[in-house]
Amino acid sequence: MTESGCACGGTCGCGGNHASTEQVYLSKEEYITRLEQYLADLKAEIAAVEEELSQLRQPA
Repeated sequence: MTESGCACGGTCGCGGNHASTEQVYLSKEEYITRLEQYLADLKAEIAAVEEELSQLRQPA
């Protein structure tokens, strides 16, 4: 192990136990579906923020 405390030589502090991560490859259709869901989630979050702002701006 190095002085950084990481067997990989970096400073991540993992102790050299890097989990082997398998890359996932999506088909074009799967990627489009995920992006569409992400867009819908973002739009819902925008609507919630707009509603919150609307309520906060109302006179007490």
